[in-house]
Amino acid sequence: MVKFSKQFEGQLVPEWKEAFVDYWQLKKDLKKIHLLNTHNTKPTSNHKPNSLSNTVFTSVKKFLFGIQQREHGTIQVHRKLASSASKGDMYETELLEQFADSDATKEFFACLDLQLNKVNQFYKTKEKEFLDRGECLKKQMEILIELKPALNRQHDKGAASTLDEDDPSVSCTISCVEDSVNSVKDRTEQEKQVQESNSDDSEKDIDEPFPNTPRSDDLGKSIRMKTEDGKLRTLSGRVFSCQGKNIKLNIPLTTPSRTFSAISYLVWEDLVNQSSRKCGPEGSKLHINKAKLHHAEKMIKRAFIELYKGLGYLKTYRHLNMLAFIKILKKFDKVTGKQVLPIYLKVVESSYFNSSDKVIHLADEVEELFIKHFAEEDRKKAMKYLKPHQHKESHAATFFIGLFTGCFFALLAGYAIMAHVTGMYRRQPANTVYMETVYPVLSMFSLLFLHFFLYGCNIFMWRKTRINYSFIFELSPTKELGYRDVFLICTTSMTAVVGVMFIHLSLLTKGYSYSQVQAIPGLMLMAVLLVLVCPFNIFYKSSRYRFISVIRNIILSPLYKVVMLDFFMADQLCSQVPMLRNLEYVACYYITGSYKTQDYGYCMRAKHYRDLAYAVSFLPYYWRAMQCARRWFDEGQTSHLVNLGKYVSAMLAAGAKVAYERERGAGYLCLVVAVSSAATVYQLYWDFVKDWGLLQMNSKNPWLRNELMLQRKIIYYFSMGLNLVLRLAWLQTVLHSNFEHVDYRVTGLFLAALEVIRRGQWNFYRQSSMLENEHLNNAGKFRAVKTVPLPFNEVDEED
Repeated sequence: MVKFSKQFEGQLVPEWKEAFVDYWQLKKDLKKIHLLNTHNTKPTSNHKPNSLSNTVFTSVKKFLFGIQQREHGTIQVHRKLASSASKGDMYETELLEQFADSDATKEFFACLDLQLNKVNQFYKTKEKEFLDRGECLKKQMEILIELKPALNRQHDKGAASTLDEDDPSVSCTISCVEDSVNSVKDRTEQEKQVQESNSDDSEKDIDEPFPNTPRSDDLGKSIRMKTEDGKLRTLSGRVFSCQGKNIKLNIPLTTPSRTFSAISYLVWEDLVNQSSRKCGPEGSKLHINKAKLHHAEKMIKRAFIELYKGLGYLKTYRHLNMLAFIKILKKFDKVTGKQVLPIYLKVVESSYFNSSDKVIHLADEVEELFIKHFAEEDRKKAMKYLKPHQHKESHAATFFIGLFTGCFFALLAGYAIMAHVTGMYRRQPANTVYMETVYPVLSMFSLLFLHFFLYGCNIFMWRKTRINYSFIFELSPTKELGYRDVFLICTTSMTAVVGVMFIHLSLLTKGYSYSQVQAIPGLMLMAVLLVLVCPFNIFYKSSRYRFISVIRNIILSPLYKVVMLDFFMADQLCSQVPMLRNLEYVACYYITGSYKTQDYGYCMRAKHYRDLAYAVSFLPYYWRAMQCARRWFDEGQTSHLVNLGKYVSAMLAAGAKVAYERERGAGYLCLVVAVSSAATVYQLYWDFVKDWGLLQMNSKNPWLRNELMLQRKIIYYFSMGLNLVLRLAWLQTVLHSNFEHVDYRVTGLFLAALEVIRRGQWNFYRQSSMLENEHLNNAGKFRAVKTVPLPFNEVDEED
């Protein structure tokens, strides 16, 4: 049977861990009581006079004071009424005569009262936040319901993309308040008011139990406040009047089409349509097409899903805390032999977190609204969105992982033996064709699936250390890959790749010419690409298409809003430059038809290919730098510009390395050493100081940050040292070291694999540190669900 402490830790919400009952501290206090009772226990005396006198004294005491003891028991819990509505009632336990002299018992009940008060205050705070969010969503739904029929009527009249001002049901006009002459003065006055209100709020936050929790009053105004920083950020919003209220439609600039439309709108307003800024209070027609309204509907739908998820977390919070109080009180009664559970449990049951039913009513209301407006009155369909089933681990996956792992090692051993016998990997002129044409395909797939295998190891360790990577990466719980799925993909793919290479080498040893079997590696590459873009719902379709969308976002980095999964994947590509170079060569070899003529040197001689090698070498760093620039534009933090400089230095180092490979000379050698050394120092500083939190003098952990997910600090120091060594792998470019008679391409594959391994351990230790920062920031603000921006915001006339 699983212990309750492990069950409690496994089911709690990670971002709210600090707000749950500190069950482990209560167990420690209870252990002190147990040790104290054991130490003070004395052997029972056999003298009859003493035992008789004790019996008589006990009987008299029960007769005289029995009624009073049954009334008060061993403890009495006092309830202090809250001084304000924002604060919850406070509970304090008074120990009676039997426990009055026990300091350990006093500490236990003081901690127990503290936990009960903490749970009540947190529950009340989160309940108010979710209730306010629910009221805001209801208003959003009302606006959407009013706009839909009006748009359909205008579509029937032939004005599909315009809502006419003459429509009596909905009046939509462009607001020119922001473009008025006095807008600058109004904004400065607003900023002063915001600063004053923030200063007042900060004074109020001192007495609040959770000052970092986002205020529910700011939810409806957060988008508008963020869009006042710059003109381009306000272009996604349009202000119109709906039933006498000024409503602003906000469509985030997260895609290139919206970004280009916003830029075109800016150019049109500044250069072409200057006179439109002087429009009267009546306004002009507002264009709201079906696409914008559909996107607004999707935003509201997603907000309902996140709200329902948060309400479910709050129900879990109440249930687990109630179980924790029951379990710890049962343990206390067992250790002390007293009946404290019935007395204290009545207080816990009547406390706010257990007696309030507002969350249950709101969850039922959200279900009804979602079923009515987003599921076509189909409850089963609605529950697929509101309560998605978690991905179940299959024993068949474990079986096939073992099966394909054994097949992979058997085929790899056979391939290695055959390659050693034939001498394919030795530096001999007869093996040049094989090493130039076939080996790049094998090394490309080896690096790719090695990286994927390490990602599966990262998932396993993230789960073991309870890092909520799914929430931070914004992965769907029903579609995300588990570590078993990742291992299955790796073993299956590498078994197929090594099997094809084994067949190819076997045909060569049997006397087939290169021209007859040269198309096999190309066909294998084509098969992998076809599986990747396969439109049928097989082979993890959702994950494959998510991967393609992330790659698209990376390639168009400045135009798409950057989320954590995007720059995480872009960082992986920075370690896969050798794989991209091999892919470039293989594509050139087969697309140009060189495999038919066995002219493997054609691509190396072509000027366009050599110029493309520069682009392939620094494109991953360029994409990552553009992501940093976009994040700086969206968030305004200068740290993103500092990070951008790191990738610019890496771009220069990659370009210098490619130039040195083409033109072997002392000047290029000095350039490679100088640029690569500067880039390495820059990267090591960022790794050690920014990622691992090194050189923090006032930290409780020597030289590291205060909060660490791993208990053993030496692991962090070992990772730093390993990262330092592997960061210096570029020195091989200067030293040209090889392993005896092994071909230099094999040495290059070995060094590229070391870089992939460095990135793999970086993904856990450094990226785990990054996830720790996100996790701890979320835990500090107690954000367990995503805050979805809402499309409609009410704007005051004076704004």
